[in-house]
Amino acid sequence: MNVLMLNCSPNKHGCTYTALTHIADQLQKEGVDSKIIHCGERPVPACCLCNFCKRGENPARCVYNDVLNDVLDELDACDALIIGSPVHYASASGIATAFCDRLFRVAAPKLAYKPGAAVVRARRAGTTATLDQLNKYFTINNMPIVSSQYWNMVHGGTAQEVLQDEEGLQIMRTLARNMAWLLKCLAAGQEAGLSIPTAEEEAKRTSFIR
Repeated sequence: MNVLMLNCSPNKHGCTYTALTHIADQLQKEGVDSKIIHCGERPVPACCLCNFCKRGENPARCVYNDVLNDVLDELDACDALIIGSPVHYASASGIATAFCDRLFRVAAPKLAYKPGAAVVRARRAGTTATLDQLNKYFTINNMPIVSSQYWNMVHGGTAQEVLQDEEGLQIMRTLARNMAWLLKCLAAGQEAGLSIPTAEEEAKRTSFIR
């Protein structure tokens, strides 16, 4: 079992990374592998709705050949997804928003029914609004959301301060244990012959003006 974690912070080894590494350490103790990919090394363009990713000759690829396509290459091997973001103006970072808009447009079928979780970091406030924003990506895509004993957040203005947030770090460890437990339950279900739910043949799309 493997969990893919996305660090959507412009700071590669900052606060968000610190929280994700704490999760990774606990996952390892639970017998689950993980990988952290830094998505903020360069500016991340927003989705331009060009539909390049929907064309038959370019399945599951984005017209912007950046870190997103690197992540797409990892999706088949991952069993769950964790998105980590700092809080910017009481919302996810611009990197996280642009990246997730594109990721879920390109690769929604590859992520469906895989557990997902969001992890956010703030110096002081805006965390719950950011969690609400990021969790919507999972809930529109048939992904079970993994929770913890409290909302999935840590606090601190620096990585060193995050390491002093004892409650936040415990939340990360609990999240990791819950993720490992759910993955093992899903694996046991598959071994017992349970399959994912069957979708209706036609997805209904209506307009509210009707």
